[in-house]
Amino acid sequence: MASANAAVLPTRLVLADLVPGARVRDAVLIAAGAGLTGLAAQVSVHTPLTPVPFTLQTLSVLVVGASLGTVRGLLSIALYALAGIAGVPWYADHHHGWGGANFGYILGFVVAAGIVGELARRGNDRSVTGTVGLMTLGTAVIYVVGAVWLAQDLNLSASKAVELGVTPFLVTDAIKMAVAAIVLPAVWKLVHRGR
Repeated sequence: MASANAAVLPTRLVLADLVPGARVRDAVLIAAGAGLTGLAAQVSVHTPLTPVPFTLQTLSVLVVGASLGTVRGLLSIALYALAGIAGVPWYADHHHGWGGANFGYILGFVVAAGIVGELARRGNDRSVTGTVGLMTLGTAVIYVVGAVWLAQDLNLSASKAVELGVTPFLVTDAIKMAVAAIVLPAVWKLVHRGR
């Protein structure tokens, strides 16, 4: 029965699968995704609207997840989180360690990367509509985990956590999703032309 299901549901490729190699390739891509996210975190803007800085992390996490797929995407962002916990100063504003008002977003990044990677593995990153869908779901996961942590850390009500931890980011995250929705399908079109 399992083999019949495997034949019906073939494994789909993600962009990382197009890079030659196997284990070494995977290790390099996982480390590169973590590094890209660390760099994206350094683009950090603080405003009086929220205690959480505006960064490019969300875009990086979602693109890494979609490009690397379920397992590699999750491992890449987990590496980012664990290295930061261990002392690598690559969270926003060169922070590191466990805890703080923003830490829930980092945990949300790990979960979102795995979910987005799985949706990309199923081919949802090959069209604008599919990419918007997977990016929206990934962003929603980040918001939920981040806002719940923010509420606990700062002793906020749910509505105040949404006001401070979600609402200020809706416009900028929509722009990030639009960028990803254009770029990922365009890369797939280039890949198909090159074959």
